[in-house]
Amino acid sequence: MSEGFPSAGDTVVHFGHIAYRMEERYAARDPKASYFQTWSPRDTTNRIEEADVFVCSGFWDNDLLERATKLKYIQSIGAGYDQFPLDELKKRGIRLANASGVNQNAVAEHAMSLILGLNRHIHTGRDNQNTGTWRGMLGDLTKREDELIDKTILIVGMGAIGSRLARFAKAFDMKVVATKRDPSTAEGPADQVVTPDKLGDLITDADFVVLTCPLTPETTNIIDAGVLSAMKSTAYLINVARGQCVDEPALAAALKAGEIQGAGIDHFWNEPLEDDSVFWGMSNVIITPHTGGETRLYEERVIDILNDNLGRLWNGETELRNQIV
Repeated sequence: MSEGFPSAGDTVVHFGHIAYRMEERYAARDPKASYFQTWSPRDTTNRIEEADVFVCSGFWDNDLLERATKLKYIQSIGAGYDQFPLDELKKRGIRLANASGVNQNAVAEHAMSLILGLNRHIHTGRDNQNTGTWRGMLGDLTKREDELIDKTILIVGMGAIGSRLARFAKAFDMKVVATKRDPSTAEGPADQVVTPDKLGDLITDADFVVLTCPLTPETTNIIDAGVLSAMKSTAYLINVARGQCVDEPALAAALKAGEIQGAGIDHFWNEPLEDDSVFWGMSNVIITPHTGGETRLYEERVIDILNDNLGRLWNGETELRNQIV
C-alpha cells in the first residue's frame, strides 16, 4: 500500500452529498473498506475526522482540514476542483482526484436534446399544451420546425464531451466545426478544428453554437456581445458548460432583440436562478437546472473511479486515475 495509507480492511470511506446515493451504490459493490454517508454540511463536519477517504463535491470546506486528521485521499464527485486548496493538500500529503469523464455521454446527450428540442419547437409545443392550444399549420416558413441535416454545429471545446457530441451531430448529417487548444489532439469526427482564437472565423456560419469547454480565465465570457452579434439571427446558443462562459446580460439582450433565434441553458452564473431573472419568461429559451450530467448512472461511474484509485493505493501505486494532487 502507499506510504501511510491504511490497508483495505482498515480504510474508512466518507461520502458527503446532499442527494447522490453514494453509500447505497457503494454497498452494492461488496466493498472491502468501511463506509458511511453524511447528507448535510453540519453532519459532514461532525464526522470528517473518521475518514481516510472523503468523496464529495459541494460539501467541501477548507475548514474541514483542521478536523480531518486521518484524511489521505479526496475523490471529487465532479470534474471541477477549484474549490480545493491544492497547495495545502499537497503540503499535508492528501491526494486528490476528480471525476473527469463520468458525465461525458450524459452531457453530450443533454446538449443534443436541447438542440433537437429547440429545432423541433418541443418547448413551444409544451407551452401550447399547458394552455390547451392546438397550433394550426404554418404558411410562414420562418416559424416552422426545422431539420438538422446539413446544419453547422460549432462546438466550443472539443474535449471528451465535445467529441461525443460531434459523433451525435454526424449521425444527423450535420457539419461539425470546433475549437480546441491543441487541434491535433481532437478525437471527435469534425470537419474543421481550430484554436480558440479563431472562434470568430467560425461563428458567422454556425447554426448551433455549443459550449462544452471548461471554465478558465480564457473562457470566462467567451460568448459576449461581440460574438452574439456575429451569430446568425437564426442560430441557437447551447450552454452545457459553466454559466460564467456567457455574458448573461448580453445574451438576454440578444435574445430580446432577435439577434439570435434562441438558447438552451443548463448553467447560470448564479444558481438557483433568481426568481426575477429575465430568462424565466423567454419563450425562445429552454432552461434546465444544471442537470446535464445527472443521470441514473452517475454514482456508478464515480464509484468506478473511486474503486480504481483505492485499488492503486492499496497496491502501493503512486499515480491515481484523474489525479490532481
